[in-house]
Amino acid sequence: METPTAGAGELLLRVRAATICGTDLRIFHGRKTKGVRTPSIIGHEFAGEIIDVGSGVSGFELGDGVAMDPVIPCLRCDYCKQGRENLCANRTAMGYEYDGAFAEYMRIPATGVAAGNVYKLAPGTSWEQAALAEPLACCLNGQENAEVGIGDSVVVMGAGPIGLMHLQLARVAGARQVIVSEPNARRRELARSLGAEVVIDPGSEDLVEAVRAHCDGLGADVAIVAIGLPVLVNQAFEVVRKQGRVNLFAGFTKGETAAIDPNLIHYNELHVTGASALTRRQYERSLRLIEAGVIAAGELVTHRLALQDIGEAFALAESGDGVKVAIRHD
Repeated sequence: METPTAGAGELLLRVRAATICGTDLRIFHGRKTKGVRTPSIIGHEFAGEIIDVGSGVSGFELGDGVAMDPVIPCLRCDYCKQGRENLCANRTAMGYEYDGAFAEYMRIPATGVAAGNVYKLAPGTSWEQAALAEPLACCLNGQENAEVGIGDSVVVMGAGPIGLMHLQLARVAGARQVIVSEPNARRRELARSLGAEVVIDPGSEDLVEAVRAHCDGLGADVAIVAIGLPVLVNQAFEVVRKQGRVNLFAGFTKGETAAIDPNLIHYNELHVTGASALTRRQYERSLRLIEAGVIAAGELVTHRLALQDIGEAFALAESGDGVKVAIRHD
């Protein structure tokens, strides 16, 4: 690829760190196609250094360290006007509509700069930690939809990077207890080190019984499905108490369906929500939580590889041997 340049209203970054997301893997394998332009450079969790400032851009200088909310809202549709810009009817995204971060350099379009999607980093913030502000903000959206709050008992199903972020956010929100279900022993231990009071191996324990044993026999207040396995959906309905809240956070492969018992929702008056993308408010809040050290984002990065080793990096991310895999440009 030719090295891009910054046109009017644009910024050019030298990418310093980009982390691999499950969405990247789904795009790579053709399981996500909506809005995907081909060919394109993917990668939407990133931070970098400004090396060119286009005409008409103010507030940024050469050498600034920045990170970006990659979902660019139109700010004009009904959803944007209601403050729900994550649901924007005309949103565009870095990483498949605009070329993304798995490259040495990337251009930030004028629409993203003008919308205020680019944020300067506080001194001392590492590149890879800043790159994780995007998935953390998506998790914050799910937590807000599930209304996680003070005194709640929260079950997180899956202790990949997303589940581990949900665990930490629930602690920040004031949850009295976080229970994590995860078959991988290494990830269970990481969940425990990050503040989970209870970790459960669903391969050797009955998850529903185990949760109720720790929740006065009633079930948890909130369940968050942090891995896109349809079999977990009905189980999430079973682990919460009456009027419990279930957030189906993870994305599921198009065409997959889940068998559910609708009476669990009906008679138990369950509140079921989804989670799609993020808002600029949630992104900025997540970035500041990381900068302040409230969220241990760096603990999630288990592997760091160079861009030329991205094939190996993708394999690590898919294998489950890594938690979060970062592409570094040192």
